Amino acid sequence: MLIRGIRGATTVTANTRDDILDAARELLDEIVTRNEVDRDNVASIIFSTTTDLDAEFPAVAARDAGFTHVALECLHEMNVPGSLPRCLRILMHVNSDRSQNEISHVYLRDAGALRPDLATGNATEATE
Repeated sequence: MLIRGIRGATTVTANTRDDILDAARELLDEIVTRNEVDRDNVASIIFSTTTDLDAEFPAVAARDAGFTHVALECLHEMNVPGSLPRCLRILMHVNSDRSQNEISHVYLRDAGALRPDLATGNATEATE
């Protein structure tokens, strides 16, 4: 098995605890489902948010979902002028037999604008 990085991004409705956790749960669930991730094969998950999201740590959603022994980290993205606001990203490191081509990166809600080359509608899938 090799370690693979699975990326995902979504936008959060408002800077509230519930909205951040709802968006993180939705994105995490979609990454796990599309990539058939076995929690035992997850090495770590990095959550990042734009600086306008600080009402809760998005990693709380992963702990609530059973990722209790996985290394989790939360951080802020660079505050680049004109970047997508209220954006939450995940980078999951997974031990997998899948090739890079078989990894499905997930872009939900307005985050499809981050990778228009991969976006197809509201929830996008990429096999890059």
